Amino acid sequence: MSDEQGDTERQTGEQAVDPGGNGAPESADRTDEGGVTAADAAAAADAEVATGGEGEAAAQSADGEDETTASDAAEPPVGAIADRIADEDPAAVAAEIAELRETVRERETDLAEVRTDRADLEDRYKRKAAEFQNYKKRQEKRREEVRKRATEALVEDLLEVRDNLDRALNQDDDADIREGVEATSRQLDEVLDGERVEPIEPAPGADVDPARHEVLVNVDSDQPAGTVAAVHRPGYAMAGKVLRPAQVTVAEGDPE
Repeated sequence: MSDEQGDTERQTGEQAVDPGGNGAPESADRTDEGGVTAADAAAAADAEVATGGEGEAAAQSADGEDETTASDAAEPPVGAIADRIADEDPAAVAAEIAELRETVRERETDLAEVRTDRADLEDRYKRKAAEFQNYKKRQEKRREEVRKRATEALVEDLLEVRDNLDRALNQDDDADIREGVEATSRQLDEVLDGERVEPIEPAPGADVDPARHEVLVNVDSDQPAGTVAAVHRPGYAMAGKVLRPAQVTVAEGDPE
C-alpha cells in the first residue's frame, strides 16, 4: 500500500471516530438536545412555509370573493335589467315596454281626471258656501221684516183701542162712559188674543207656581195655608213664555 493511500484511510478513520473517543460513528442525522433530527426539523420548516403560503393564498382568495360579492351587491339595477333584457326575446321586451308605457299614460289620464274633479268639487263647495251665507242673510232679513210687520200690526190694533178710549173720555161729564170703557177693554183683549197673549190669573186656593206667580205678602185667609189668597195684578204669557208673572198674596201658615 502506498503512503498516499494510507493517509487517506487514516483521515477517513479519524472522521468516522467519535470526537469523544468512544469509538462510535457520528451520523449525519445526529439528533439535537430535544431528540429531533435535523432532517425532521428541515421537513417541518418546509411544511410550515408551504402551509403559510397556502393560508395566505386562501385569505387572499377569500378577500377577493368578498370584494366580488360586495361589488355584485352594489351593482345598480340597470345592470340586472340589462342582463335580463339580454336573456329575453327582444320582441317580448318591446311588448312589455309598450304595455308599461300604456299603463303610465292611463295613470296620467286618471290623475288628470282626479285633479279636474277635485278642482270642480272645490269650486262647487265655494259656491255652496257663498250661497249658504247669502241664504242666512236673507233669512235674517226676512225674520227682521216679519218682526217689524208683527209690531206694526200690533200697533195698528192698539191704535184702534186708543181711539175708542179717547172717544169715551170725550163724552160729556154727565155721560155714562162705563159701557164704552168695557167695550174698549174687550177690544183690547181681542188684540191680545190675536197675539197669543193669555192672562195669568190663578184662582184663590190654587197652588203657588214660582215660575208664574210673584208672592207679595202672606195674609190671613180662609184659603189653605201656602195657597193663593188673591190676585193683586194679573200676569201675562205669550206663546207659553211668561211676559209678566201674576202678583199674588198667599194665605199664612205652613202648607201641610
